Formats: sequence, C-alpha cells, structure tokens
Amino acid sequence: MPASLRSRQHPLICQLANCIEKVWQDNLDLSPYVVPEGLGYIEGHLEGEKLVIENLCYQTPQFRKLHLELAQVGTGLDILHCVMFPNPEYALPIFGADIVGGRGGAISAAIADLSPANPERSLPHIYQQSLADLPILEFSQRRALPEWADIFSDFCLFVRPMSPQEERDFLQRVSDFLTIHCQIANNSVVLTSDRAVAEAIAGQQYYCEKQQQNDKTRRVLEKSFGAEWADRYMTTMLFDPV
Repeated sequence: MPASLRSRQHPLICQLANCIEKVWQDNLDLSPYVVPEGLGYIEGHLEGEKLVIENLCYQTPQFRKLHLELAQVGTGLDILHCVMFPNPEYALPIFGADIVGGRGGAISAAIADLSPANPERSLPHIYQQSLADLPILEFSQRRALPEWADIFSDFCLFVRPMSPQEERDFLQRVSDFLTIHCQIANNSVVLTSDRAVAEAIAGQQYYCEKQQQNDKTRRVLEKSFGAEWADRYMTTMLFDPV
C-alpha cells in the first residue's frame, strides 16, 4: 500500500493498517491477488470534496482474498475497511474490520469480528474458546448493529472509542482477532466433503448479500461514481461472492 494516503489519515487507521499487514506477513504465506481493472486506485469527488480509494489485496492457500481498503473524502472523512475471505475448502469464519473517522479527529465507528460462515451461524469451538480467553475490555460507548447484521458473532466488537486508551484497546483486540485467526487457519485441514465446501460457499454468499445491504456505503459510491459503478465495486471489489 502506498504510504501517501495512509500517512494522511487518522492515526488509528494508519496504525491498524500497519498492524493488519504485519500480522498477515508474520503468519501467512502471501501471494499477489489480481485486483479488477481500474479498482486498485480510484479518485472521484463527493459533494465538492476529493475522494481517494486505495485497495491492497493478497491471497494465501487458506484465504482466497485478503482485502485492505483505505479511503478519504477531503479532510473530513477517513475510512479503513478490511475483509479476509477464506478459501471455501477451509471451514473458517470471515474476519472483517472497519473504522470511520470524522471531522475533528474523532472515530465515529470501529468494528471488528470473526463472522461465522457455516449453516449453524456459530463460530467453531476452537474460535469460541480462544476468543473467550482474551481479556475483557471496557468501552464507554458500544454501538448497536444494523438490522441486517445477523452475520456477526457474539464476539463482535462495535464501539465508538472515546479516548486514546480505548483506541489502543480496539487496536489490540483487532490484533488479537487476526493473530488467532491466522494461527488457526495455518493448522486447518482441507475439507474433503463436497457438501461441506458447498455450505462454506453458501455462508460466504450470505455474508456478501448482507454486507451489500449497507446503504451508507452504497450511497457514497453512487453519489461519487454513479449507480452502475457503485454496484460493480460493491459486488466485485468489496463483497464478491465465491
């Protein structure tokens, strides 16, 4: 990822982007992922302000796509979006994280989760045990999930960090989620049942369908690039089903 945009964004976004990449590099066998044409670096305008989007993607044997997106609108809106889509031959949940920073340096929303991608809509036992063993973190403002968000786990962290300490705690928890996820993935075995693979594919498709219902993201993209482009970006770059 070029340092230009990251270095201009909210410090927590810069720190989290660096953290995500480091955990990936330390724990996974990364190889390049071909980003759809014209979607690696994007410039546009939103309500008179410049919009910049940068996308970085990798793949590994266990993950078909590791996606880190950074976006900035003028000087008033900074965004980080990250999703790790598993190779459907592995029974793994879907890691996701988002941060939205507004004017005045405040983080309005920060979310991270390991979302189940199985028919039971529950995390595998090894994840539940590892996540339950993490220290409890206190946040003064927890946020409610949207109505469409039945894809998230009981361990989903959705907060508005209100202090530097809460920002550090969120960063640490994302690092915890990522590290646990990568370590479990490295010890996972390939599914041998066609039915199990089909269920994993269906789980990812359901996750993508739900995420594509995020009207806030779609409205921003439509205002900047039009409805057709926004739909292409939502379905091929952000949440592309298997």
